[in-house]
Amino acid sequence: MASIKPFAALRPRPELAGRICELPYDVMSSEEAREMARGNPLSFLHVSKPEIDLPAGTDLYSAEVYAKGRENFQRLIRDGALFQEKQPCFYLYRQVMGEHSQVGLVAAASCQEYLDGIIKKHELTRPDKEDDRVRHIEALNSQTGPVFLAYRSVSTLDALVASRVALPPAVDFASTDGVRHTAWVVDDLGTIQRIEAEFQNIPFLYIADGHHRSAAAGRVFRSRGGEGHSGRFLTVIFPHNQMQILPYNRVLKDLHGKTAEEMLAALDSHFVRTSCLNPKPGQKHELGFYLEGRWYSLRFRENLTQSKDPIERLDVTLLQRLVLKPLFGIDDPRTSKRINFVGGIRGTAELEKLVNGGEYACAFSMFPTGIEDLMEIADGGGIMPPKSTWFEPKLRDAMFCHQIA
Repeated sequence: MASIKPFAALRPRPELAGRICELPYDVMSSEEAREMARGNPLSFLHVSKPEIDLPAGTDLYSAEVYAKGRENFQRLIRDGALFQEKQPCFYLYRQVMGEHSQVGLVAAASCQEYLDGIIKKHELTRPDKEDDRVRHIEALNSQTGPVFLAYRSVSTLDALVASRVALPPAVDFASTDGVRHTAWVVDDLGTIQRIEAEFQNIPFLYIADGHHRSAAAGRVFRSRGGEGHSGRFLTVIFPHNQMQILPYNRVLKDLHGKTAEEMLAALDSHFVRTSCLNPKPGQKHELGFYLEGRWYSLRFRENLTQSKDPIERLDVTLLQRLVLKPLFGIDDPRTSKRINFVGGIRGTAELEKLVNGGEYACAFSMFPTGIEDLMEIADGGGIMPPKSTWFEPKLRDAMFCHQIA
């Protein structure tokens, strides 16, 4: 059962939140972060991407980078831009992106439950990225970027949340990308106890985004023996039916020695192919393929999609096994330099731009992986292929920070 707890968040002064809160550290390059934070000393990128305040070319994993992040974090606290809540609270965090709206519960989840598999993962982590997050947490004594969790929705929780978000919010701002961020403080003991009790009936939580942050929190918990507040980690927990997953598209550097005609003929052995004008697939097991200025709809032949293994039924698995490896020679998409991945937030126009500009030879547009697929795979202890999901909108760093010491 999920034992979530309230915590006394370190958070921005409401009137400064729009200037402080930023996208996660891992969705941008150092150069992009430097440009985004230009002229804004309050930007949390000075904490989450502190290399932007050091000379270009500085080793991202050098001790001075983490020290600079700690220095900038302490400055925000000292100057009063960030303040500490007086008592443990839950928080509600709503994001509105276009027509999509989602409301999550901000809570401190259990590191032990992560290690025990009650909080389920579906991706492998890289040791170097885990190490980076461990060093960042240790330098700040704080978790500043939340882990994005999901649970199978519960009607009583839905009703409780709906009643609270009808009240005036504590924070409300629109970020530069047009996403609206609104937060409420839940500080009355009765509601806190109701929320804790409801989650005691939820058997599992699922990591949607933030596998490295979860793993890092678990490592800090073990190294500190649970001292202070290190036994818990910062999360925003959403009902599964509010999650928005966008496709994770693929672009290929070359046709692996084939002509365009040869590649299309090879694809026909696995797909029913038709020319199309709409580059976005309309259903599961359908892909878009862009080659030489034309879009094609590729529908996997039915006999290829009947596996009882939920991982083998994923479009990203089928594409890798039947197409990318045998036809394009991409044995390991994690390491190959001949493939790249484009988050669905950039749209199919980005795929056309990359191919038309000559940097890539062709592109595949994907249908989004379903949250039900993710949960089924996680329940079975499976690991999804790399770059299977792209969740939007992204949770903002510094909306809530969890002090562990």
